[in-house]
Amino acid sequence: MTFANPSSLVSTEWLAGNLDNPSVRIVDGTSHLPTARRNADEEFLERRIPGAIRFDIDDVKDPDSALAHMMPPAEIFAAKVGAMGISNETLVVVYDVYGLQSAGRVWWMFRTFGHSKVAILNGGLPKWLDEGRATDSGPVTAPGAVSYSAAMAAGKVRDLDAMRSNIDSKAELVLDARAAGRYTGEQPEPRAGMRSGHIPGSLSLPFTDLVEGPHREMKSADDIRTVLSDAGVDPSRPIAATCGSGVTACAIAFGLHLIGHDDVAIYDGSWSEWGARDDTPVATGSEAG
Repeated sequence: MTFANPSSLVSTEWLAGNLDNPSVRIVDGTSHLPTARRNADEEFLERRIPGAIRFDIDDVKDPDSALAHMMPPAEIFAAKVGAMGISNETLVVVYDVYGLQSAGRVWWMFRTFGHSKVAILNGGLPKWLDEGRATDSGPVTAPGAVSYSAAMAAGKVRDLDAMRSNIDSKAELVLDARAAGRYTGEQPEPRAGMRSGHIPGSLSLPFTDLVEGPHREMKSADDIRTVLSDAGVDPSRPIAATCGSGVTACAIAFGLHLIGHDDVAIYDGSWSEWGARDDTPVATGSEAG
């Protein structure tokens, strides 16, 4: 079975043939976990796909939130994206240095603000490099700013109150994209001050189960469906995805999108919000709880 939305996933071959296409804008959406002790901005200057610009989720964010990289108001997103030389007609191709980790977050942000012409590079920078393709380094010439309009789609973002209510209503199936050990509480969180465990009623679906190989390329449509089935997921149900800070949850949204299921919301605060509080219930162990 082929993907329902194949244009949302582009190959390195396709991108190599479109590096000079003026309607395409390549963006590096890399973001690292705090424990990685890496600087994505510095790495971008050292090595990037030719023509790429940097999309930093810790810059394109809500400046009034104490949580990291929360969704910005539409006017901030529009101003930041327009300054990148991206118009509403631009095809945006997103990659990161892992193959798939934070690229899904950038993809989801564009989609949520009404920009459907956005795709993820399958295999990301790791595949690009392993194929011996050209790279750029050094400072980037800022593209000319263009006009961009954005409006946030309804129903795509969940907050703390919505996730609390869902524990009782079970209106949405909650999927947790973190590693299984973080879900069960057996592994510590990478951010200080977090309790371990998961939101009661949520199911474990590590985002890495949706990819394969050293480049983290997306599994086939049939394999994604098998992964979902094995995790007890009915993809026809409304879904809210969560993770550590609202980043890899978007990889779940992307995987579901590829097989034709777009009724997926993201809990933006995710465990950075839920696990840091003392008034939110926490379950541990391998069961949904």
